[in-house]
Amino acid sequence: MNDWFQHGEWLGNTAWAWFIAGVGALLGYAVLHGATTLLGTHLRNLAARTHRSGLAAAADVAKATRGWLLLLIAIAVALDFLHWGKTTEDALAAQRWLHLLTYALVGIQVALWISALLVSWIRRSARRGGNEPANPVMLGILTWTVQFVIWVTLLLAVLSFGGVPITSFVASLGIGGVAVALAAQNVLGDLFASISIGLDKPFVVGETIGFGDEQGTVTRVGIKSTRIRSQSGEELAIANSVLLKDLIHNYSRRRERRIVFNFTLPFDTPRDRIPAAIERVRGFIQAEKPTRFDRGYLSGFGESGLEFEFVYYVLDPDYNVFVGIQQRINLAVLGAFDELGIEFAVPARKVHTVPADGAPNVQVTGD
Repeated sequence: MNDWFQHGEWLGNTAWAWFIAGVGALLGYAVLHGATTLLGTHLRNLAARTHRSGLAAAADVAKATRGWLLLLIAIAVALDFLHWGKTTEDALAAQRWLHLLTYALVGIQVALWISALLVSWIRRSARRGGNEPANPVMLGILTWTVQFVIWVTLLLAVLSFGGVPITSFVASLGIGGVAVALAAQNVLGDLFASISIGLDKPFVVGETIGFGDEQGTVTRVGIKSTRIRSQSGEELAIANSVLLKDLIHNYSRRRERRIVFNFTLPFDTPRDRIPAAIERVRGFIQAEKPTRFDRGYLSGFGESGLEFEFVYYVLDPDYNVFVGIQQRINLAVLGAFDELGIEFAVPARKVHTVPADGAPNVQVTGD
C-alpha cells in the first residue's frame, strides 16, 4: 500500500500527492465554511439584539457566502500544488489556467459579498420608519443597476487577467449596445419612464389614480409596465411610457372635494321667498361637518325657471362622506321648500294659440 502511494502515478502525480491535495482541499473548505457559518450566525444574533443596521448588513454579507464556491476554490488551490505536464511549458500553461480559474471563483464570491453589502445598504436606506420602502420603483432600479455593474466589472477583470484586450472588448460592447438600444427603443423608453416615476413620484403603490377613461388602484410599478386594479375588478397593465403621456389624476392625494350642485325654481316663485330659500340652503350646508361653504346665489335665468348654484367643499376626500353629506342636504332642502311652498321647476313650454274667436289660449306642455 505504501509502495502504491509513493510510486503510483496519475496525470504525472503520485497517489500520495493526490491524497495530500484532497485532504488539504477538504480541510480548507471545512475551515472556510465553518468560519463563515459561525460568523454569519453570530452577526445575525448580535444584529437582532442591538438592532444596528451595520451588523445586519454584515450578516447579509456573510449569508451571501456560497459553500459550493468555497469548495471549488479549495480544490483549485490544492490542484495548484500538483505538478502538471511533462514539460515546463505545459506546467506553466496548466498553472495559468488554474490561476485564472481560482481568480474567477474568488471574484464570483467577492462579487456576491459586495452585491449583498450594497443591496442591503440600499434597501435599509430606502425604508421610512417601518418595513415599507419609500420608493419601491427606484429601489428596484438601483438594486438591478448595482448588481449589473458589479458583474460586468467582474467579467472585465477576469478577461483582463486572462489576457484579453479589454479596450477592444469594451469598444465592441459599445457598438453592440448602440445596436441593442436601437432595436429596443420601446423597452428603454419604458425603463426611463419607470425611472421618471420613481424620481418624480406622481403616484405610488396603493394610491388611486385616473388616466384617460380608466380609474383604479396602483398595485405594482415595474420596470416596463404599471399594474392597476380597476374599480370593476380586473387588472390593467399599461406601459410606463404610455402612462406618462396621459394626464394622471391622483385621487389619493386629494385633501378636499369641491362640490357644485344646482337646482331650478319656477319663474312664478314669489320673489320674497327666494332670499329665504337661498339662506335655508346655505344654512343646511354650513351645518354639515366637515364642510366649508363657498357661495350660493341666483346664477341666471334658464329656459324653464330661475337657476341657482351652490358651491361648497367637503374637507374629507372620502367619496362616501361626500355622498352622505349631499343626501342630508338634499333631504333638508326638500323639507324646507315644502314649508316655504316652493316647488322645483320642470322643463315646460307655453304654447300660445289664437282661436277663430280671437280669445288667446295658453297651453303648457312638458319637454
